[in-house]
Amino acid sequence: MVWRILLVEDEENLQEVIKMNLELEGYEVIAVDNGLDALRLAKEQRFNLVVLDVMLPEMDGFHVCEQIRLDDPNIPVLFLTAKDSTQDKITGLKKGGDDYMTKPFHLEEFLLRVRVLLRHSVKGTTEESSLRTYQFGKNEINFVTYKATTQNGEIDLTRKETKLLKLLIERNNEVVSREHILQFVWGYDVFPSTRTIDNFILAFRKYFEDDPKEPIYFHSVRGVGYKFTNPGN
Repeated sequence: MVWRILLVEDEENLQEVIKMNLELEGYEVIAVDNGLDALRLAKEQRFNLVVLDVMLPEMDGFHVCEQIRLDDPNIPVLFLTAKDSTQDKITGLKKGGDDYMTKPFHLEEFLLRVRVLLRHSVKGTTEESSLRTYQFGKNEINFVTYKATTQNGEIDLTRKETKLLKLLIERNNEVVSREHILQFVWGYDVFPSTRTIDNFILAFRKYFEDDPKEPIYFHSVRGVGYKFTNPGN
């Protein structure tokens, strides 16, 4: 997987240096220079880490972190600041920050802290999941080989089908929004229409349901998203 990092830093030279070094580590970096743009992107896209300067135009980093936490309590936030005071560190941690670095900082230490926070960001999530196979009804899915055994025999699944199945199954009985599916399965380079997801759900019903017209596993929730339900669980 490619880690996605939101970098919020208004010092142009420092932003360029940080962005370049993170990209050299293989991370995908989206960089902005003010708090409002950071908040907008955090709401619209999915990131594995936010690197957040404290002193920012339009909205400071503490307020940005506070707002991000309302939508996503789990995403790691690493504060960067020119202030080396205990009170600022306490404030940052109280606002929901996970780590705090004072400028100027050692680049190698910064990259190490980023690596640790990213590793923690996937604890208990789909990215880290040990789920390799899953059975429901007469069906079994192998998420490693991209194969499924159904009442009609064995079928080969595409990578996107497998990824969407895993997402829905791990959210058993929870509605997953279209926006989250688009971000998780398709990423940010291509945005398919909602109809594309509908077609995947229709295919899943054809593969796995006894009666595709009366599904018991794969459901569309009008105006919201999609849900997998396993009555046997």
